Amino acid sequence: MPISFGTDGKKRCFGNKPGQEFYANYHDIEWGVPVHDDQHLFEMLILEGAQAGLSWETILRKREGYRDAFHKFDVKRVADMTDEELECLRENPAIIRNKLKIYSTRKNAIAFMKIQEEFGNFSTYLWEFVGGSPIINTWQSFEDVPVTTPISDKLSKDLKKRGMTFVGSTIMYAFMQAVGMVNDHVAECWLHPK
Repeated sequence: MPISFGTDGKKRCFGNKPGQEFYANYHDIEWGVPVHDDQHLFEMLILEGAQAGLSWETILRKREGYRDAFHKFDVKRVADMTDEELECLRENPAIIRNKLKIYSTRKNAIAFMKIQEEFGNFSTYLWEFVGGSPIINTWQSFEDVPVTTPISDKLSKDLKKRGMTFVGSTIMYAFMQAVGMVNDHVAECWLHPK
């Protein structure tokens, strides 16, 4: 199925329907752009985990709530959050109030910091999975884009071994797309690197 035009006349992979301008903006500015900043990588890792079973647009609309709840994704401050603080977040309508997802944020922060200690930063660790450069794909339609790859399988397995949760292969492939490790803008998209 070919991609459609957005309300502004641009062909996008997603965010084309009226009322989805917010989602289109994310597609145009962030999705597929390489990220090397650890704080941003931590934010996207947590948001992608929170998205499990939900739509990405729903999570993006709660992004500011997550930033407020989790100290603007300062990994050290998140790692130091108490059970009492995490329990209070279960009453916060600005985020997804799933207990396992809330507690996984602290658990993942602790594992994230251990990776930073081992590799110097999380970015170095992460980008080694794609040899340091984004994988540029040439899908013809968004339906052709996979939900997992051998690389997302490997990344997921390694993060789980290091103690992280909500990092399954499907979540990790979406994360890889979000932080530009893979560029999955389809051929007709105005942002495809032709």
